[in-house]
Amino acid sequence: MQAAATRPASVSKLRRANKLNGTPSRAAVDDVGLLDALPIAATIIERASDGTLSVFAHNGRFTDIVHKSNCIALDWNQAECLKDGPIAELLQAFFDGSHPTGELDLKHGDGVSSRFFRLKLAPLPKRNSTAKRCLLSVVDRTVEVQAERTLRAEMLRDSLTGLPNRLAFSEAIETAGASVAGDLEHAVLVVDMLRFSRINESMGGLAGDELLITFARRLILALRLGDVLARTGGNEFGILVSLRRGVEDALKAAERIEQVMTAPFKLSELEIRVECAIGVALMHADQDPEELFRNAQFAVKQAKTAGSPQVYEPKQATEARRRFSIETELRRALDRDQLRLFYQPLINLKSGEVAGFEALARWTHEDRGEISPTEFIPVAEESGLILALGRWAMDSAAQTLADWDKQQGAQLPLYVSVNLSAIQVARDDIAGVVRSALNSSGLSGERLTLELTESSIVQDPLRATRVFDALKSLNATLAMDDFGTGYSSLAYLQRLPIDVLKIDKSFVSGMMVDPDAVAIVRAVLGLAEALGMSTTAEGIETVELATTLATLGCAAGQGFYCAKPLEAQAALDYWKLRQH
Repeated sequence: MQAAATRPASVSKLRRANKLNGTPSRAAVDDVGLLDALPIAATIIERASDGTLSVFAHNGRFTDIVHKSNCIALDWNQAECLKDGPIAELLQAFFDGSHPTGELDLKHGDGVSSRFFRLKLAPLPKRNSTAKRCLLSVVDRTVEVQAERTLRAEMLRDSLTGLPNRLAFSEAIETAGASVAGDLEHAVLVVDMLRFSRINESMGGLAGDELLITFARRLILALRLGDVLARTGGNEFGILVSLRRGVEDALKAAERIEQVMTAPFKLSELEIRVECAIGVALMHADQDPEELFRNAQFAVKQAKTAGSPQVYEPKQATEARRRFSIETELRRALDRDQLRLFYQPLINLKSGEVAGFEALARWTHEDRGEISPTEFIPVAEESGLILALGRWAMDSAAQTLADWDKQQGAQLPLYVSVNLSAIQVARDDIAGVVRSALNSSGLSGERLTLELTESSIVQDPLRATRVFDALKSLNATLAMDDFGTGYSSLAYLQRLPIDVLKIDKSFVSGMMVDPDAVAIVRAVLGLAEALGMSTTAEGIETVELATTLATLGCAAGQGFYCAKPLEAQAALDYWKLRQH
């Protein structure tokens, strides 16, 4: 917008300028009266048949706004503003019909003294001439724009630390991403303050706020010029760093952050060491800001496990997405009863007879094919689906054994072994689940063996003791699975009512080549005998292993040498075959 050369003419002067043959035009007088009645600054613009623009009339408010802002410069004799510039372009386009909205936002000045105006055009009927006319109104939007800017600044600022918030950080990532052209130029670091919830709960919210503010100040010390720091969550901060030497610069930034956090934080009279987990995600061209931020958050989870800053690897995220996909499909499979139980024979190593079967869940997906239990069982445990899966397995295994009895017309000398997850022991009413399965199938408790891992004991020994006692009250047999691979104390073996120790296949498979493995197996067998427990060896793959274990005194075994897991009817047929 141009500065005013002269102050615009007043309405009274315009009346004189529009006299025709010494007498004011009736239309001109009416127009001036209407302009004076308008509550906004306005002027009437005419365009002659040759395209020339001229001012016909304007009201006092228009004069005031032009004079006060020194911005909208209309010299009624020269009409400089109507010859060239954005106002002239707007008017010509409006008269030609190519700018139907007829609006234009203009700014005058810079910094805090900036003024903002909105020009609006409205068509007016022609007078007794060929000239086209329109009403140009001017609205001073300075206060409105300043309020919008203040509100937006508040929306983009974290009220506690004064740092940019998550929304502002996403915009900063987007702005930086617009400059990426093939090479890595920026990285996002997500810093998660560890133990914050514990500190906040024990010391109160005010101490927690003080810690966050101090933590943010220390993060600022680790930044370089041009880096952007934001608070993106409760105890989570995001940093956008520029890269000159690729991922090395990002890791250096993480190292600086760890260094500034080494000194303890002083809260009240306490000195607290605060550690953090740092995830790094490298920016690529055309990458969505939210996706990049999620990648860095995913790397934070990896960092918490690893104990050091981690750089996002797409392969890890792909695996995580697959786990979520498996969780969804597993939930549907459970609802539609699409899982099956297979039964692996447990062989008496002395007599060679089938003593029982271990029930193993199998899942054949209609599109993905066979999904390994090593893949879907951890997903079930993580998602809590293990509770539903465990109940289904218990009921199905008990019913299968009852069906075998009916087929043979007598109670078979067999038991079925079912695995219990540590999650089930911690969250479910295991005794109730087993009791329900026994009641619905008509089996007695000694026909069921329940296999529990050492982790189910270590996580909550008191609860494990109550669960074990409740299961023994149902006459069920209790087996400790994968013995030797966990962290259980020998005191648990003496205190808990465990009947069977299952020797992990990692020890069994190495017996023929590793003297230490033989020594471990021999020690487990001796320990079981001293405690009055039976033993079962897993992973027997050869006749030599079976013979050696039998010689050492192992009671039972399972593995591919004996038989692979079988479907229910095939398992019964296998038992019949071994009877002759």
